[in-house]
Amino acid sequence: MQNNVLQTRNITKRYGTAAAVDNVSLAIRKGDIYGLIGRNGAGKTTLMRMITALTFANSGELEIFGQTSEKGLNESRKRMGSVVEMPALYPNLTAVQNLEYYRILRGIPDKNVIQKTLELVNLTDTGKKKFKNFSLGMKQRLGLALALLNSPDFIILDEPINGLDPMGIVEMRETIKKLNTENSITFMISSHILSELSLIATRYGIIEGGRLIKELTAAELQEQCQQCLSVKVDDTAKASAIIETVLQTKKYKVVGSDEIRIYENYSDTAEVTYQLNANGVRVSGVAVVGDNLEEYFVSLVEKGVKNA
Repeated sequence: MQNNVLQTRNITKRYGTAAAVDNVSLAIRKGDIYGLIGRNGAGKTTLMRMITALTFANSGELEIFGQTSEKGLNESRKRMGSVVEMPALYPNLTAVQNLEYYRILRGIPDKNVIQKTLELVNLTDTGKKKFKNFSLGMKQRLGLALALLNSPDFIILDEPINGLDPMGIVEMRETIKKLNTENSITFMISSHILSELSLIATRYGIIEGGRLIKELTAAELQEQCQQCLSVKVDDTAKASAIIETVLQTKKYKVVGSDEIRIYENYSDTAEVTYQLNANGVRVSGVAVVGDNLEEYFVSLVEKGVKNA
């Protein structure tokens, strides 16, 4: 059974001698909201342009819905929707008129699809208002409506919250979550704002300098960024027993040969140190550790640059 909606294998795009995307291999599974994280210029848009056939790779393999041939990829892209860079919508047309134009252009026979699509993105009450007079949030949602017009199974969105005010961000976030859960649409969403994507994404790929430097799940990201008390001890087995029996918590993890990380009541460093020492465990170091999302992203990017 094919579970991957998208898979890339060592896909590379060069402009002259510079690699905008450099040997990227990633997989997006059915049902994912895959957050592609990277700084401006990291290669996010170029990767999305290759997936959507707006540009083509110099090397590597692209697989969409199990298809890798040129004909198969073209057929698979009919099951996709995308907004890469700015959506091509007409400023002097209304929401309905814009979507009607693309419905005809794409040969979609069902005229009711326009109303259904506008309902999905909460744009049914724009009436005769022209696109040029829409707020940025409304423009972004109409771009999403354009991506939804052909009832896709997979949608690619390039920086969909860029420039939005807080209310617009919330509206876009809730719309994407609803489409994912209620309409079973898989998403790939690029952003340089990890804190916002963390509210909806189920998996992440972090890209820097055109290279994919890490993939991780939402649970793994949460664990990486979770605050805890790091305690360096001379006997982790004995310390573990004390943590469970005396400090009465099982929310801890042994890391390496001399470190234990405690995730519950970690702010009371004095009590933890006292109880370990009092019960025969020598403590050589204590520190509260754990990155917030931005710090974790920055640390990964810095490591990626050093290893380039």
